[in-house]
Amino acid sequence: MNNLINQLKIFSGEDFPVLKVTEYLSQYEFMSEEIKSYCYYKDQKYARHLVHKDKDFELLIVCWNSGQVAPIHGHEGEKCWMRVESGALQICNYKLDSIKPLELTMTGVIKGEAGYVDGPADIHSVENVNDEPAVSLHVYAKPFGQCDIYDLDDGIIRRLELTYDSMYKKPCN
Repeated sequence: MNNLINQLKIFSGEDFPVLKVTEYLSQYEFMSEEIKSYCYYKDQKYARHLVHKDKDFELLIVCWNSGQVAPIHGHEGEKCWMRVESGALQICNYKLDSIKPLELTMTGVIKGEAGYVDGPADIHSVENVNDEPAVSLHVYAKPFGQCDIYDLDDGIIRRLELTYDSMYKKPCN
């Protein structure tokens, strides 16, 4: 994990060049124990595990049980990437057409299996539509503590405070 973090620090000095970061993440090989040491799952929602955070980027491991979903959300205009480490996730990308009334157009649906890299992400939802658990790695350049959730049922955009389920391998309350 230290090699990845050190390379991301180099990329931060270059303002995270999209093609270079995407290529690097596509080719990076983890030792399985590196990922497993951060993984635990929750029954009610996907679990967010903070691996590294500084002023330039944060790195998370996210664990998804079958059926768990991250609702349609944005990333505050920041560059971010997701790489599926195990299992498979469905990513639905959207374009914001109107705020009032709230209208989004789905621009694509991707089933990302292990090794798939998505990013930099804009507005999307992520769901584990399979019977098996999934694990994904997330790089957020720059870190942010809140994001917009696009609630199409109620026709509103809500702010969501982001939390971690563990930080540096220690569970949060």
